[in-house]
Amino acid sequence: MVVLTELFSGSPSSSSTHNHNHNKDYRYDVFLSFRGADTRNRFTDHLYNALVDADINTFLDDEEIETGEPLKPELESAIKSSRASVIVLSKNYAFSTWCLDELQQSSFGEAMAKHRQRMEAETNAEKRCQWGQKMELWKRALTQVADLKGKDAKDRKESELIEEIVTDIHRRLGVPLSNTLPHLIGMDHYITFISSWLTDGTSHTANILTIVGMGGIGKTSLAKYVFHLHSMHFQTSSFIEGINIRCNEQFNGLLDLQRQLYRDISKKNSLPVNDVSMYTFKIKDVLARKMVFIVLDDIDSLEQLDALLGNKGLHPESKVIITTKDASLTERCALFDLRVQPKHTKVILNGLRESESLELLCIHAFKSQKPKEGYKEVSEKLVKYCEGHPLALEVLGKSLRKRDNVDEWQYYIEGLKKEPHSRIKKALQMSIDSLPFENDKELFKHIACFFVGADRDLAETILNACDMNARSGIPNLIDKCLLSIKPNNMLMMHQLVQEMGRDLVREESPHKPWKRSRLWRDEESYKVLKQKKGKRPCSFSSYAGSNIFFFYTHGKGNILGLSLDMRRLNKKKLHELKTDSLRKMDNLMLLQLNYVKLNGSFQNFPEDLRWLCMHGFPLKFIPSNLPMENLVVLNLSYSNIESFGMHQSNPQQLESTKKDLVESCSNDTPLLGSLKILDLSFCKQLLGLGGFFDLPALEKLIVRNCTSLIEVCESVEECIELVYIDLSYCYNLKKLPISLGKLKKVKTLLLDGCNSNESRIKMWDMKSSDISIISETPLSTVMESIPSDLKFFATSMPSSLIILSLAGTNLSDESFPMDFSCLSMLKELRLDNNPIVSMPHFVRSLPRLEKLSMENCERLISIVHPPCTLRVLSIKSYSSSLTDYKNSLRKIIFDPEMSPLNLLGASKLLSPTSFEIDGMIKIQPMAGVEKKTIT
Repeated sequence: MVVLTELFSGSPSSSSTHNHNHNKDYRYDVFLSFRGADTRNRFTDHLYNALVDADINTFLDDEEIETGEPLKPELESAIKSSRASVIVLSKNYAFSTWCLDELQQSSFGEAMAKHRQRMEAETNAEKRCQWGQKMELWKRALTQVADLKGKDAKDRKESELIEEIVTDIHRRLGVPLSNTLPHLIGMDHYITFISSWLTDGTSHTANILTIVGMGGIGKTSLAKYVFHLHSMHFQTSSFIEGINIRCNEQFNGLLDLQRQLYRDISKKNSLPVNDVSMYTFKIKDVLARKMVFIVLDDIDSLEQLDALLGNKGLHPESKVIITTKDASLTERCALFDLRVQPKHTKVILNGLRESESLELLCIHAFKSQKPKEGYKEVSEKLVKYCEGHPLALEVLGKSLRKRDNVDEWQYYIEGLKKEPHSRIKKALQMSIDSLPFENDKELFKHIACFFVGADRDLAETILNACDMNARSGIPNLIDKCLLSIKPNNMLMMHQLVQEMGRDLVREESPHKPWKRSRLWRDEESYKVLKQKKGKRPCSFSSYAGSNIFFFYTHGKGNILGLSLDMRRLNKKKLHELKTDSLRKMDNLMLLQLNYVKLNGSFQNFPEDLRWLCMHGFPLKFIPSNLPMENLVVLNLSYSNIESFGMHQSNPQQLESTKKDLVESCSNDTPLLGSLKILDLSFCKQLLGLGGFFDLPALEKLIVRNCTSLIEVCESVEECIELVYIDLSYCYNLKKLPISLGKLKKVKTLLLDGCNSNESRIKMWDMKSSDISIISETPLSTVMESIPSDLKFFATSMPSSLIILSLAGTNLSDESFPMDFSCLSMLKELRLDNNPIVSMPHFVRSLPRLEKLSMENCERLISIVHPPCTLRVLSIKSYSSSLTDYKNSLRKIIFDPEMSPLNLLGASKLLSPTSFEIDGMIKIQPMAGVEKKTIT
């Protein structure tokens, strides 16, 4: 029998489900009371693990209970500091005085009779009196328990019972478990209303709730809070955050969102398709038959909503929350065209009250709930100015955090009042005005228009080349709460802040976009290019008393950056563009023309370009007359290019890859002398990669998923600045260039998936080979002398490597070299998805290795003596459930002097067969353990 009792009065699930001030003094969510000898190693242990896995903070006493001993002080303290108790009533429960004491704080007739016998046998009158008092309290506790409704474990499947108990605890406790959710100031009534809506099961149709409000008003925070509060009550749940920005700023953004949603609601891996309509078809089928709880955050268009919800209808018990700035958007989606429409509820966020605003401001400005002494008046003035907008309060509060003079606050507030913009924009605009340098303000505009969601290092490289100090400017923007960096090094900007930055550019010329410094809206960019509007600034003069005027063009064009993605425009109204549309944009430095077909000579392109991104570039080669001398980043991903070499005239059909590569290496003129990053990812037609004599400044070479790529030219050794090389999933790459080992600065080399379809290819250790290479021997002769099954890795790796990934390269134990001692600087090695049986021997010779990953290596049996420098060892599997886990790993042996390390994936090693970590732990089936060992 299992009994759940709540230790505080009142029902938290009624009106205060969100108020975690109510339980702030509790250290534990649950106190687990049980008789150790009965259930410790069986039911109670399984229940405890299930509670912990569900993020329920549970107290479990690990010591055996001694009969007759008084309750330990720490147990009594734990009981009082727990929000609820779970009592596991077993046959011998009442024989334990500790259990009865626990029961007092939070068929036993035979047990009570024995306690009475002990009392009557006690000769000390004082102790006998104490026994009598205790027994009276125990009787009372047992009577109370008898009146409680419990869950009988008899004839029940243990796993089902435990799952039911955990779900019941979630439901009955109601408040955020373990205090993991942040306190949302001023959102109590919204949380109560939405929680009631979520738990209302009276409707026989699906329910959709739309949270409407201006940017920064708290829509996402509110939706995320109620999602984490209630998602465990649903069979399936999914939270999709930042939909609009991910759709607009990321390649295949909507498709990625569909993948995430489908994976969440179907519990299956993403589909191997790249078509939005196909994903919509699959998603709507799942939504029609499964009860789900979904949050779609920041929906901005019907296309996004229909792609994620479809038009087939929702399961009658499903709940969907949508956040948007468009109040009419939800009811215009395809679901409301059906005969049976969802029930729609709308919540409008209007901002915070003054008291709530003051609290929020003080948290960010003073890290307390009240103003510092002497700051009350100026704080109230600032609260009044912000008028309850949470983002404005947060940004201004953080901006004033280190201003220790009240007069500074006063001057700051007076400055805000002079701005002519709306209340929110004024607050955020002042954060821009407080930036110390003009450089930072221009940097902010560039990022807001073109680089939100971009890799920080990529953006810094481009912006530094535009005569901006991005290395110091980006930290300044972060300090001013205008920019943030995600854990994956992505630049992120709150949508309201980004819109403000773009508005600053719009104000340069509200009605004539060609006069602005930056163009990012596809419609405007297309129109400017089509009408060839990118003109230089003009001035005029006239003769006195004459009607004759003279116009002069002078200086350079005003447009600094332009972005256009033709896929986002109505194709029926489009016309092909001409290259001479760019002729007069001679100040253009940032150009993104994705899936744009251009007619004309490429010599019309601006010569000052620093960033050229042309996804889906239609030509098979790079035009030789394209000005690229000042380019620092060239991105031709997803293009039709067949060969990269600067001096082919028009290689419509390559006679042989080797011939073209040799020709491409034969000229000493560096046409791309400034290029630092070259990205040719997903160029499916690319056969040859050369021309490295033209790339002396190249730092990053990214050629992912070029599935037709055969060979990389040996001239890569000319790229002495290379630090990053990604050749992942170039399945047909025959070999790596031998000259790769001559590079002195390469830190990262990614070869994932290379060689995966060529199981015959093996790793080759040049030192142990009988093949000798003489400097005078032609390279072609050398390569012909190497057996075909050794050619791919017939090279010594750069000694400067810090990260090396050989994941999914189909390398077996015999394929690895005996010696990789040249990689003395290597810190991270990835060997995932390889058919290795044991850790390769060469790994032990890596003196600085800190992270070793052998995930999904299904044949792996043993890991023996990994380097003592190791800090992380990952042996994880991505199987959807424990029953699907097929890892054959049986033994790990560490050296005695091994430092503590993080062993990832060890939780799934509890397999039916034995497993041993030498000197630490041994796991084997119960059937193989002697009875005397158990007892």
